[in-house]
Amino acid sequence: MSHLDKSSLLTTKFSESTAQGKAHWIYAFWKFSRPHTIIGTSLSVLGLDVIAYATATQHSIPSFMPNLGQLLGSWLACLCGNVYIVGLNQLEDVAIDKINKPHLPLAAGEFSKNTGQVIVAITGVLALLLAWLMGPFLLGMVSISLGIGTAYSLPPIRLKRFPFWAALCIFSVRGAIVNLGLFLHFNWVLQGNLVVPPSVWALTLFVLVFTFAIAIFKDIPDIEGDRQYQITTFTIALGKERVFNLARWVLTVCYLGIAVAGLWLDSVNSVFLVSTHLGLLGLMWWQSFKVDLQDKSAIAQFYQFIWKLFFLEYLLFPAACLLA
Repeated sequence: MSHLDKSSLLTTKFSESTAQGKAHWIYAFWKFSRPHTIIGTSLSVLGLDVIAYATATQHSIPSFMPNLGQLLGSWLACLCGNVYIVGLNQLEDVAIDKINKPHLPLAAGEFSKNTGQVIVAITGVLALLLAWLMGPFLLGMVSISLGIGTAYSLPPIRLKRFPFWAALCIFSVRGAIVNLGLFLHFNWVLQGNLVVPPSVWALTLFVLVFTFAIAIFKDIPDIEGDRQYQITTFTIALGKERVFNLARWVLTVCYLGIAVAGLWLDSVNSVFLVSTHLGLLGLMWWQSFKVDLQDKSAIAQFYQFIWKLFFLEYLLFPAACLLA
């Protein structure tokens, strides 16, 4: 083999190694961002934008094109805020995650603590900057969310140590702050007013209660690490079975409540809203009967199923508004 061939081979191997390294880093970053929360955030931004558009069309026929820039900018601001919040939580929970979630980049050693800190700092600043450029209501929503997320994870406050305050942080951000903040932002862009219709209040209440179920359920598979590091959760205080049953009944209240609300909301397609939510309620109970509470993977799978139900809400409810 000539010197030229050897040099070419080395260059090819170096290029392949660099490409693999980049792919590995991107995948680690994807895990660091907690994909299920990224999907939830993306769908909530899109869903609230569609609801604001559907509301606006009841009064006029606005052009959707000028709103695309706002939609993209708002989405990027919320994604950056999402990464900041979940990243900060991982930075403070490395030891716990080595027991509960060893696949996460910091716990697995794929990211150094310094890398995590840089990512969190950059995404936090970008979230605030982008929100500021988009408008005051988005800036307020993002700022409050980041503040609560910081208080949730960062000492000395670290509200996640207390089950009530931990749950309050999660469902207040996902339920009230995100839904109302995003709708006010998009509605102001489209119509220039701050009127929140009954349909948005109904969705906000649904998501508020739904995310309470997520907040209490998420700690069931993490009981070992939480107990070892003195993180008090509802699961540790009440036991797996009680929290599991509580979460099921909370979700039941959500679906029955939105089905009843759909009968009198005039800005949604009642038949579509009621039938889809009663169907999902039946599916949730059917899936829950198959969960073995002694099997950590089965619990984790049902938790991911709950998140899928959460994702669906931001597709079904906006669809019901468009079909009205």
